[in-house]
Amino acid sequence: MNERKIVALADDQLVTLTVGREILSGSYEVYTVPSGRKLIELLGTVRPDMILLDIEMPELDGYETIKILKANPETADIPVIFLTARNDEVSELEGLSLGAIDYIYKPFSPPLLLKRIEVHLLIERQKRELKRYNDNLEELVKDKTRTIVELQNAVMATVSELIEYRGDVTDGHIERTQRFLEILIKGMIANGLYSGETGGWDVGQVVQAAQLHDVGKIAINERILQKPEKLTEEEFEQIKKHTLFGETVIESIQKKTAESEFLSYAKVLSLYHHERWNGEGYPYGLKGEDIPLLARLMSIVDVYDALISERPYKQPYTHEEAVDIIKEGSGVQFEPALVDLFLSVKDELSAAYSPAR
Repeated sequence: MNERKIVALADDQLVTLTVGREILSGSYEVYTVPSGRKLIELLGTVRPDMILLDIEMPELDGYETIKILKANPETADIPVIFLTARNDEVSELEGLSLGAIDYIYKPFSPPLLLKRIEVHLLIERQKRELKRYNDNLEELVKDKTRTIVELQNAVMATVSELIEYRGDVTDGHIERTQRFLEILIKGMIANGLYSGETGGWDVGQVVQAAQLHDVGKIAINERILQKPEKLTEEEFEQIKKHTLFGETVIESIQKKTAESEFLSYAKVLSLYHHERWNGEGYPYGLKGEDIPLLARLMSIVDVYDALISERPYKQPYTHEEAVDIIKEGSGVQFEPALVDLFLSVKDELSAAYSPAR
């Protein structure tokens, strides 16, 4: 029988400790403490699998507490999720930079709290398994390469699921855009379009990297991501920053790993997929072929899937309506040659579409 995972909750508010224990105790062994100091003391005898840490606490706040945890080799690897009533980008980015893996706003939703913990514990388990494989890679490389790749893909898929769960896109958008991108790339190769560039691509790695094209949304306030109404101008400016956040996340991974084609592809897709052919996109307003080819392709499949999918703020367009909109964007939002490519494989794209069940 599997032992129940241990979750430690540190908060100076009794109501949060009481509600948190009530929500979590059905799934986890829960330890609650009223301060950062008490949490440090608890860790002398208990090794939790996850820490939920309030930011605003007297004497030793959440930021100081996580610094102590990360400085101690015995506790540095324990994943920390911040709980906070603060609703500002600066606080969230500060917490993430100190080593927190996520933010949850108070008062929290019980289903969301449980789901976020579940997903992060799954990621941590997969990271441990991946490290175990990597420690023995030299001996296992011939027999275990396939397993490692599958595990990498599982971790990426789990991260992608978390990104989708935080926002309004919970219907398989990432998986479908991968399929659509692969169809466009194979069509481009078959037609000899941009053969000088595509000849150096590892298409399988490109398709896997597409899972991370929206990874920067992990740093965007979920209240904006989940808003069913039209965003205000200020909110839209925040959303636009997800491309830059994505670059930051991927560069952070690159600094800790060997050179990787996968991460190079992911960085391009994440940073540039909202640039427009006419130069009116973001984050940099690049124009024409100054936009990387991979991002020009990703832009088309991202918009196509958004059009044919249901969202809280709109009903789905038909495939035919979406195709017409993409055509209208030729020379404006999209590169004309790639729109022609899109039109040549539109029936294959339609056949590949399968809404989440």
